[in-house]
Order: sequence, then C-alpha cells, then structure tokens
Amino acid sequence: MDKYESLAAFSALSNAPRLDAFRLLIKAGEAGLPSGEIAERLGAKQNSTSTNLAILQSAGLISSERDGRSVLYRANMVGVRGLLEFLMEDCCGGAPELCGAVLAEIICRPSQ
Repeated sequence: MDKYESLAAFSALSNAPRLDAFRLLIKAGEAGLPSGEIAERLGAKQNSTSTNLAILQSAGLISSERDGRSVLYRANMVGVRGLLEFLMEDCCGGAPELCGAVLAEIICRPSQ
C-alpha cells in the first residue's frame, strides 16, 4: 500500500459510523455480515450504512459479495495488512526484528 492508498484508508476510517462498521466486520471474521444486519447492529439507517460501506470498500478495507437478494460484506484482510505494513515500514529505525514483540502484542492481544 502506498501513501495515497493509506490516506484513502485513513480518510474512510475517520468517520465514526464507518469505523464502527469496519470494526464490526473485523469481529465478524471470514463469515462477514449482510448490509442489513450491519445497519441493525449499529442502529443506523440502511442507506447511510450502504454509503459508508461503499466508502470503506473503495478504500480497500472491505469487500462485498452478492448473496441472493442481500450483499455480504467482509473485512479485506489484505487491505488491512497493507495499511499496517505501510505504517510499520520504517519501524524501529530500520531494524524490523526489534518490532516483533510490538507486532505480536498487537496481533495476539485478546479483546478488552
């Protein structure tokens, strides 16, 4: 992920409802969630949720797949990984082996 793709991702996440939807999809994992359920869980209007999901998808943070009459959304872990790699690219003054403990803590820490 380059600087401009990262800026698009950060812009997409800089809105509270979009951040909430993204975090919900991260929690849902590979199973994903239909757009209607995302709106319901967030207590949001369907049309606002659809707009927010389109912005997250455009930024490469989520993907969608038609499932009958509904659309199923999932976190795009390749996009998430790309954003994290971009942020950590120059970690620890060019000694990435020093970042292992930090990354393990982020990845393996249980939810609080």
